[in-house]
Amino acid sequence: MGLISRALGNARTVQAVGEAASGVAEVFRANETRRMELSAQAQRAALDAHGDEFQYGRGGWFDRLVNGINRLPRPMLALGTLGLFVFAMADPGAFAARMVGLREVPEPLWWLLGAIVSFYFGAREMYYFRSPRGAPMPRMPRPEAEGDPADPERSAENPALSAWRADRDS
Repeated sequence: MGLISRALGNARTVQAVGEAASGVAEVFRANETRRMELSAQAQRAALDAHGDEFQYGRGGWFDRLVNGINRLPRPMLALGTLGLFVFAMADPGAFAARMVGLREVPEPLWWLLGAIVSFYFGAREMYYFRSPRGAPMPRMPRPEAEGDPADPERSAENPALSAWRADRDS
């Protein structure tokens, strides 16, 4: 260290060279410590969001009944489709007769059925897309160094912004 200090000058120069080398190294290999910190924050946010699901007590019997009914269409469609394959193999004649009956259904009725199914699943998907599990999205915690722009007391000092404000005010 003494030889490097003499070659580069004072300790601040050595520190600046070290920080520059670590910055260049992070271009080629990510900072593992920072990655682990962000991973821990994401896991904490996921656990908090999961805990929020159990924040309120269970609804009454009617709420449970409606929730149960809302969960039926997807399994019924999947099991019904598998049932059609089993029915076709068990009794091909009866299956063919029913398929002939389906052929007689008018096209506008098929469009109506498609619209109902599309809107049902589309509405559910959009509901969960907008707010997973029906709860608002949890905010990811920010690292303390970045500060919080909504709270000026917790905001990290930004020298460029301070200089700009000083120039603007004068």
